[in-house]
Amino acid sequence: MRIKIWILSILMLSVILFYSVLPASAEISGYRVYGSCKNDKKLIALTFDDGPHPKNTPVILDILAHYGVKATFFEVGSNVEHYPEVSRRVIAEGHEIGNHTYTHPHVKNLSLAELEKEVSKCETAIKKVTGTSPVLFRPPEGVIDDAVKVMSTDREYSVIIWSVDTRDWAGTPTSVIVKNVMKNVKSGDIILMHDYVTKSCNTVAALKIIIPRLLDEGYTFVTVSRLIEEKK
Repeated sequence: MRIKIWILSILMLSVILFYSVLPASAEISGYRVYGSCKNDKKLIALTFDDGPHPKNTPVILDILAHYGVKATFFEVGSNVEHYPEVSRRVIAEGHEIGNHTYTHPHVKNLSLAELEKEVSKCETAIKKVTGTSPVLFRPPEGVIDDAVKVMSTDREYSVIIWSVDTRDWAGTPTSVIVKNVMKNVKSGDIILMHDYVTKSCNTVAALKIIIPRLLDEGYTFVTVSRLIEEKK
C-alpha cells in the first residue's frame, strides 16, 4: 500500500513539475492577436504608428478625408498629451485610436509591471483627451512576448500586428513603398505605416498614390475593429 502511495505521489509531482515549466503563453486563454483578417469583401486596414504628430498627422487626415477612407492610429501616450487637438480630430473624423504604450519602449526590456504601467498611462491619456478607451494594442516594433500576452489578456486588448510593412519609417522611396503594397496587398490585410518619424519619410507621397489605386481595384479601407468584425 505504501509503495502505491509513493508511486502515486511521484506521478503527481511529475505532473506538477511539467506544468510549472511551461511558458506562460501556453497557459493563457483569451489571448487575441491579429496580423490580418481574411474576408470576402476586399476590406483592408491602414494603420499609422507613433503619433500623433503636429504636422504629419493632420496632412494624413486630410488625405483620408479627401478619399473618404477610415484608418486606425496607434498612438503614443506622451504624444497624445503634447498634441491633444490632433488626437481629438482623429476621433472626430471617424477613425480609431489604438494603444501604442506611453513612451514607445523596447518591450523586451520591460517587466510585466513596467509594461502594465506603460499601457495604463497611454490608455489614461487617450481617454482623457478623446473620451474613448482603446481596445486595440500594438506593441512597439511588433514585439510580442509573454508579458504582452498576459497584459493584453488581463486588460482585454486585441493585439494588432500587420501583414504588409511599408517600411516608410526607414526613408523608403515612394516608388518602392507603392510597389510593395500593390504587389502584396490582399483582402483582409493590415498595412503598417507611420505618422511620426524622426527623419524624412515618404508616407504622405505614397498614400496619395496607394489609396486611389486600391480604391480603383475595389478595396474598401476600414478601421481594424471593423476588419476584425468582418473576419471570416
